[in-house]
Amino acid sequence: METSDLNELDIAIVGAGYGGAAAAKALSLLGANVHVYEQAPRIREVGAGIGLRPATVELFRRWGIFDAIAAVSSPSDHFEILDGTGEVIRREEWPGMHDYARENKTRFIHRGDFIDTLLKAVPADRLHLGHRMESITDHGDRATVTFAGGEQVTADLVIGAEGIRSLVRRQLFTERGPVFSGEHAYRTVIPADDAYGMVVDDNLRMFLDDKGTKVYCLPLRHRNELSFDITALSDDDSWSPQVTKEGLLALMDGFDERLVNITRDLDVDALTCRAAFDIDPVETWHTDSVTLLGDAAHAMLHHQGQGANQAIQDGGALADALRETGSVRDALARFQDERKPVTDELQRVSRRSWDADELDDVFPGQKPAGAGKEGER
Repeated sequence: METSDLNELDIAIVGAGYGGAAAAKALSLLGANVHVYEQAPRIREVGAGIGLRPATVELFRRWGIFDAIAAVSSPSDHFEILDGTGEVIRREEWPGMHDYARENKTRFIHRGDFIDTLLKAVPADRLHLGHRMESITDHGDRATVTFAGGEQVTADLVIGAEGIRSLVRRQLFTERGPVFSGEHAYRTVIPADDAYGMVVDDNLRMFLDDKGTKVYCLPLRHRNELSFDITALSDDDSWSPQVTKEGLLALMDGFDERLVNITRDLDVDALTCRAAFDIDPVETWHTDSVTLLGDAAHAMLHHQGQGANQAIQDGGALADALRETGSVRDALARFQDERKPVTDELQRVSRRSWDADELDDVFPGQKPAGAGKEGER
């Protein structure tokens, strides 16, 4: 689209998570009139650590926010897969580190720091908190979002970025809901000093046993913390299941004693306890004026660590599509054509019940749309 057209483009983003915040930054750089609507009354530091992959880091360089992200994250150059006792099964460099003009290491960051950093790049008058969407009406060339209380917003492009239970997806695209994986994830962040020597560098370590339990140790050394995740099989599909210290310790039977000690010391009340859900691939993400993005379009299980990365890369790809096509309609078609094959495959791979013999599909890396435009080597 021409610069003058982009400058007159009204964009409403529903949801201020990874995808919504990233899209807001990328689309604002086009000169569009971007507003973000988030149902939470305030942005809080919730969640745990995430890994921002090399392809995602390259987008931050393009967007001019790499230094801000680097200030609240730690660089990692490899990951390790270990058995429950701590014996290394596999150790590999992060894919894609050397695919760009400058080395891009994976960077570990707390979810709260990441969202806060991205939203600081959005002008305060463009972020609207306490806006819970109730309905969306597609008019063809424009769409209207209605919020609780009756307020309405009409825009040339509405982006549904409200996560796995997206109302935009359910009202316009498919009523199919989240799919239970048969696993629970128990997550928390603890001081590195309480990690029994497990925080020795900036690299991810994942431990797995033969009963389907996985333990992720993701260091946040810039915060002197460790993000600690136990993922285990369960038949309980409650969205927020209950867990006891005894139950956690039973899961850790046979694991490295340091991991057992960490688990024994955990404050169960501080754990984020979630059943792990994803969604089946959505056949169509867009109309002529509405698109899904991030988990709303392609929620995936956390085993590959790609959910946040793919949501961010959606933002970059959508901005590129708007810049390089002649209309919103054409841009949304290109966006889906480019991104859907990638995310469909990652959804499939993330569902695999893999073990030590199936590691070739672990942590696949993708380059973001347009990454080669600035000196890729």
